[in-house]
Amino acid sequence: MFKPASTTHLITLAGSTLRMPSVGLGTWQSKVNEVGNAVFYALTKGGYRHIDCAAIYQNEKEVGDALTKAFATGEVKREEVFITSKLWNTEHDPSRVEAACLKTLADLQLKKLDLYLIHWPVTAEAGNVNQALASDESILATWREMEKLVDNGHVSHIGVSNFNLRRMKALMAEARIKPANLQIELHPYLPQEELVQYCLQNSIQVTAYSPLGSGNEKAPLKEPVILEIAEELKRTPAQILIRWAIQRQTVVIPKSVKEERIVENFKVFDFELTEKHMQSIATLGSTNLRVVEPKNFWKLDVYEE
Repeated sequence: MFKPASTTHLITLAGSTLRMPSVGLGTWQSKVNEVGNAVFYALTKGGYRHIDCAAIYQNEKEVGDALTKAFATGEVKREEVFITSKLWNTEHDPSRVEAACLKTLADLQLKKLDLYLIHWPVTAEAGNVNQALASDESILATWREMEKLVDNGHVSHIGVSNFNLRRMKALMAEARIKPANLQIELHPYLPQEELVQYCLQNSIQVTAYSPLGSGNEKAPLKEPVILEIAEELKRTPAQILIRWAIQRQTVVIPKSVKEERIVENFKVFDFELTEKHMQSIATLGSTNLRVVEPKNFWKLDVYEE
């Protein structure tokens, strides 16, 4: 489905058919009556051609209205916009996967998704708040249904989110259609270098969520190293962090509902960080701080090996 008007700002990997705009607008935690305006503005005024969604964000209907409104202006075409959504934990049962995808398509008012991800390696029965780690076998059963979504034309590419290195290797060993993308938390405090390099070496694109720290009081936005580079280059700390992600060959999805921030976060293609800058930022990796820690809300160590 995705056919960009130009190749500007795309990230591609050797051996992969997936072509993704390197900066997208995230919609996690974007409130109802705000997210639609943010999506519309990003597409029609901000230059964005990539929107990241998920059923569990509970705002896909409003996002869908904004997409339809944006396409109706004629300023942006559907085939120029890369749209991602995700399968929630309660929909892992093979009998529920297609219905969940079709619900997302209906809410987003789309005929096809460019990318559909298994949101977490966590499963639960519908209507049950109790969560459990999914086994490799159950993930594979879900993945077989994800593959069928590609076969029947509902989605162009499939992937996963919040998987660790062991789970990625296990899935890669058994998948008929290999995961095209892994979406994980990435920022200088949590660079996940080994996992990122494994994916890039295996033609799996990586998307960085919470690239600015998601408002955490201990955020890389406030780091002296980041502030010093921002001052040197006459850029904002957010722009430095987004540029850092791009130069690691990862896609990045900062989120905001403020028009000035949406525009600011996209103005990262007219400068580069030097190798010295990248090395300075790399010193923050020892922090190993997760902003999105599943143990805090599920009491599960999703990343255990």
